[in-house]
Amino acid sequence: MEKHRAEMVDFLAALVLAESPSSEPETQIGVQTLLREALTRLDYEVTHVPGQQTGGHLLARPRQADPLRPQQLLVGHCDTVWPIGTLREMPLKIEENVMHGPGVYDMKGGLTQMVFALRALRELGLATAVTPICFINSDEEIGSHESTPHIEALAQQVCRALILEPALGPTGKLKTARKGVANYQVVVHGRAAHAGLEPEKGVSAILEMSHIIQQLFALNDPANGVSVNVGLVQGGMRTNVVAPECAAWVDVRVPRLVDTERIDTAVNQLTPTLPGASVVVSGGIGRAPLERTPRNRRLWAQAQAAGVAMGLELAEGMAGGGSDGNTTSRYTATLDGLGPVGEGAHARHEFLYLDKLVERATLLTLLLLAEPQVDEAVGD
Repeated sequence: MEKHRAEMVDFLAALVLAESPSSEPETQIGVQTLLREALTRLDYEVTHVPGQQTGGHLLARPRQADPLRPQQLLVGHCDTVWPIGTLREMPLKIEENVMHGPGVYDMKGGLTQMVFALRALRELGLATAVTPICFINSDEEIGSHESTPHIEALAQQVCRALILEPALGPTGKLKTARKGVANYQVVVHGRAAHAGLEPEKGVSAILEMSHIIQQLFALNDPANGVSVNVGLVQGGMRTNVVAPECAAWVDVRVPRLVDTERIDTAVNQLTPTLPGASVVVSGGIGRAPLERTPRNRRLWAQAQAAGVAMGLELAEGMAGGGSDGNTTSRYTATLDGLGPVGEGAHARHEFLYLDKLVERATLLTLLLLAEPQVDEAVGD
């Protein structure tokens, strides 16, 4: 892999220069073309799955795969949070062992590892006991709403999923857990009245919302990693009108499915304090937590063994944000954070370490070669 470092750098640079913000579907054509061509050269059949409001997704399967052999799923995304033109202010640059650029760390570095791990298998003539298939979506940064049904279907057909999201922190921890994410909109309806002439005839939605917000913040449980944040509030008409309506947007992060269900029930059972006020809740769980389940722990143990073979002592951690790994973990053994080591996801200083890019591509190759576990099965 080290001998192909220059090629890896060139391929990654091409991906980064093909700017691909989630919000502009047409921009996905360039980066998906590069990925399609690279996978096709590896004798993969690449299908473009059209999107309704996105740039669509790529599904790649080996042309000569044995249909009776179990499958493993490689998951990545080609969209970024950076708008077209970001390269002018945040240029692609290489400084010794560091590559900077929009999307280089999150997560075009992971896509590069995916391609070169599969290339290593092919060029070295190494047959895997578990057939690798790839799914690359273009809407992960905006919630994977269109791609999630495809990911769910694929996850139910495979015995493990390897997620090429960036590693956790500068030490390169693998992500063996992720918090679940839920988003809600809470709307309070009151009754308008003139604030000076007859305020007693009004029911202030803003006042009621203040009570609701306290109920929401009471759901926080820092000791157990549960966070409930009211991040935006909007309401009222004019200063001389008792507010007839007020809305709040709520972000919830939870480490366990049982917490998700508890918080979801509590939010949907919010009740007004003021007579005449009403509360309407919409939204819900977007991504369930990626937990340290027995099957996920077995996959982590395989990664540790691969690390030992390379002379590495791998570490693990929990990420506060969700990924497509949250989705696959509901159906199959999942290991996340296998992508590049660096820092600055969604930040102006985004970068990765090139030597670690080579290292992580090697680790991925060894994981792809790992034998299926004795008790590893679809839907385990």
